[in-house]
Amino acid sequence: MNTETLRDDEFNQFRSWLHRTAGISLSDAKKALVSGRLSKRLKHHALASYGDYFRLITQNAEAAELQIALDLLTTNETYFFREPKHFDFLKKQVLPKAQVGKTFRLWSAASSSGEEPYSLAMTLADGLSSTPWEIVASDISTRVLEKARSGHYDMERAHNIPQPLLSKYCLKGTGSQEGTFMIERSLRSRVQFMQINLNTALPKLGEFDVIFLRNVMIYFDMDTKRQVVARMLPLLKPDGYFIVSHSESLNGITDILKLVSPSIYRKP
Repeated sequence: MNTETLRDDEFNQFRSWLHRTAGISLSDAKKALVSGRLSKRLKHHALASYGDYFRLITQNAEAAELQIALDLLTTNETYFFREPKHFDFLKKQVLPKAQVGKTFRLWSAASSSGEEPYSLAMTLADGLSSTPWEIVASDISTRVLEKARSGHYDMERAHNIPQPLLSKYCLKGTGSQEGTFMIERSLRSRVQFMQINLNTALPKLGEFDVIFLRNVMIYFDMDTKRQVVARMLPLLKPDGYFIVSHSESLNGITDILKLVSPSIYRKP
């Protein structure tokens, strides 16, 4: 049984499936990544080829394995307080204008393993003393959502968290948990994690004051970007903010939003 080689036609099957399912476009350079990430699943099922594995996951009976394949092929590079200018903007420009008595709602739409929504939760908890708030955090991968819900991280992940917030909202592990930290329970309870595929019709989520869609559009082609943003915009309140990564832009994707500063847009 040789599971070393992913043929071009097999790679193209996975590439088409991933684009159809998650809107993610894989370049030719990603062939080794697909091969490496899926090879253990071939061994697990004692399959002779990637084509056999593709047939396995696309049979209706194998929904669980389909999710495993999706989890393995969606990249989840993230860390706390990534692109700190966005958190500063939230703290200085947005939160002081939050309507008193109305729940401030924020959607972290590519939440990965939780570092972004928990960074946002710390920012909101610190900046909205008397205003109620809630965060919806979503991702396509059930694997990273499970990690996110636990709120449990290696201590080395903490170095970007400002010290006052680390002391206030994170619990240092002791004994068998030494070298780790946990997001404090009351903060975790304000973040609702959900599996959402941005490439399909969205569930009823209500309206948001701010939507973060960072470091995910780089994986989409132009058409998919337009469709995803068009699906999301009705959920953004008038005067709400739509924030993308510094490496991304909404040029040519939507003309509804107005640019406030690089990567930060407002809905009129």
